[in-house]
Amino acid sequence: MRHQLSFACEGAALAATLDDAPGSTGLLIVSGGNEIRSGAHRGMAMLAQRVAEAGHPVFRFDRRGIGDSEGDNGGYRSSGPDVTAAIAAFRDAAPQMTRVVAFGNCDAASALLLHQPLQLDGLILANPWTYEDACADDGEADEPALPPASAIRSRYLSRLKDPKSLIRLVRGEIDLKKLARGLSAMGRKPAPPAFGSLADELEATLAEMFCPVTILLATGDRTAQAFMEKLAKPLAHIAANPGSIRVERLTSPSHSFAGDDGEWLAARILAALKPN
Repeated sequence: MRHQLSFACEGAALAATLDDAPGSTGLLIVSGGNEIRSGAHRGMAMLAQRVAEAGHPVFRFDRRGIGDSEGDNGGYRSSGPDVTAAIAAFRDAAPQMTRVVAFGNCDAASALLLHQPLQLDGLILANPWTYEDACADDGEADEPALPPASAIRSRYLSRLKDPKSLIRLVRGEIDLKKLARGLSAMGRKPAPPAFGSLADELEATLAEMFCPVTILLATGDRTAQAFMEKLAKPLAHIAANPGSIRVERLTSPSHSFAGDDGEWLAARILAALKPN
């Protein structure tokens, strides 16, 4: 059953939704960008229903200054108190829970790392944001004009193997300036996260996490590509401790796992909610 409720955060009343279920492991959904708790095209509401039907209570909320919540919107970097208050409200609303796992996409995933330590028993992080600017208002990433070099290399190598692309080049149907810009970007070598950058902060937090972390990446999404390029080596080193961090990839360009990709997302979340 779905319930609407509210809870307090630093003097502001925050709106929340609880999909009730009898399970002892609950899912806290943290919205990314300026997205309301129902998600784009009600994606998070449908995800909550699916997870609750599997027996896990689910709690969603609008952070301060978003949707039905009071207060000022300070962005994901100031959302620590909101998440902390939501965890407490979730535990009060579903007292049978012994474990709470949080899920966030884009800058919500990054927020769940930036605001550690949190009273959580696991994290599910989808397409974590590593650019220095915030996500767009609709929850989709406002990305740079060019994707990471690794994605450019993969794309152009694929096209070079396609005879149709070569025919288009001979016929003059390909923008040579755009092609030259893409080819020049292919040579860029991935640089380690700059000291003090968002990627550097995320790397440091991941290295110190004591609860299980599942990272979900849509390999055709630029936000995920940037994360993979900036943190691939650190993640490989961190994940040497078996069971601490698991990375799963979906061949898709969907930043928010829309359409059929939602089934893949729900299945991975349900798997992460199972006790170890």
